[in-house]
Amino acid sequence: MPFGQLPLRAGASFKPEHFAAISAARQPVAFFEIHAENYMGAGGAPHAQLRFIRENYPLSLHGVGLNIGSGEPLDRAHLARLKHLWERYQPESCSEHLAWSSHGGIYFNDLLPLPYTQASLRRVIAHVDEAQNGLQRRLLIENPAAYLRFEESTIPETDFLEAVARATGCGLLLDINNVFVSARNQGASPQAYLDTFPLDLVGEIHLAGHFAAADDQGEPLCIDAHGSPVIEDVLALFDRVIARTGPLPALVEWDNDVPRWPVLLAEVSKVQERIGLAAMHKDAAAA
Repeated sequence: MPFGQLPLRAGASFKPEHFAAISAARQPVAFFEIHAENYMGAGGAPHAQLRFIRENYPLSLHGVGLNIGSGEPLDRAHLARLKHLWERYQPESCSEHLAWSSHGGIYFNDLLPLPYTQASLRRVIAHVDEAQNGLQRRLLIENPAAYLRFEESTIPETDFLEAVARATGCGLLLDINNVFVSARNQGASPQAYLDTFPLDLVGEIHLAGHFAAADDQGEPLCIDAHGSPVIEDVLALFDRVIARTGPLPALVEWDNDVPRWPVLLAEVSKVQERIGLAAMHKDAAAA
């Protein structure tokens, strides 16, 4: 299946609040990513802005509503809308979450986890196959942010993701903030998780901010909020990954409490500096 290639540099999530600044001059951003569901209408200002972005920058579509992890059949009408968006803008990449967000016609404003069992693995593989066949494009599947661990899970998350990718030919989107959040919430090691992640299947990396809270028992709880700068601990994990892989497309997500464009651009520049250092070290090691 066709699969484009995002630049091996740092990109930014596109927000309409930033359009005036972005359109005023060429920006030092390798690519922009949008949430596909925000552009499933026929036209208007959102599509006028997206046309400008697509004409001037590489583009990634990031879906939040395909319901890949659901026990129900995929919504074929949603898949058709996603395909139409693909055909209209021909993005370099398209991604979805290993999660579910609707059941019985009720849609939840969240990306919900699933147990990692042989039964759920078969369902996810079938859904990814159906989605890729419908789109005639390769998907990237993203590791979720988790706040609990299912007792019935029998497959480690990294093994589950790898099994899906090997069976379907999809790629993986490695969200390093999600790794950090999940590990902290479950008392695990994010470094150990990354050591077992199939990095050869990664087509894009996500970086974002989160905030620390407490659960009802007063225990620490990390919330994947996408409303603040990427913390140093997450950037250090990113350094660990690209030291092994070399440069990869890396997106800075900022979806809530959206700052002024220069603030987000500074975050992108910070990530790009790290990618540049990884590239230098890789070249030096090869010399």
